[in-house]
Amino acid sequence: MSNIFPYEIILPAIKSGTVYSFITDSGVNYEVRFGRKQDNILNATIVFGVTNEEYEGEEYSITNKGEVYRVMATIVEVVRLYKNEHPNVNSYEFTGEQSEKEKSKNKNVRLKLYARYIPLVFNEDWQTIFSDEKTIIKRLK
Repeated sequence: MSNIFPYEIILPAIKSGTVYSFITDSGVNYEVRFGRKQDNILNATIVFGVTNEEYEGEEYSITNKGEVYRVMATIVEVVRLYKNEHPNVNSYEFTGEQSEKEKSKNKNVRLKLYARYIPLVFNEDWQTIFSDEKTIIKRLK
């Protein structure tokens, strides 16, 4: 995983912004958004997906283009950038939208994939809490 280079990241218009994007070699536009929880602004949610109109409603089918590892390497870099720019955030949360096939097998492949990349961003000062529908990463110290 460490020898895969991220795509060029398009940074937010302002340094403290919350929307990052990148374009894959096949021309797919991805957007990574960070939202703050209403009940605690130091808790952030991470949402990412495809913004191309041709994939409207089917954004998760894009990983079949063989770019998933480079896409994930880019998302790792985006989370690192955001984390460095917002050092007081003490919790991150993300979900993995399941396909109908995954739901029938009761497996969330996306969350399992994301879990492989968490240690590349968060060290032992963070605790990872997994559930079937989301993952929460909380600062311990």
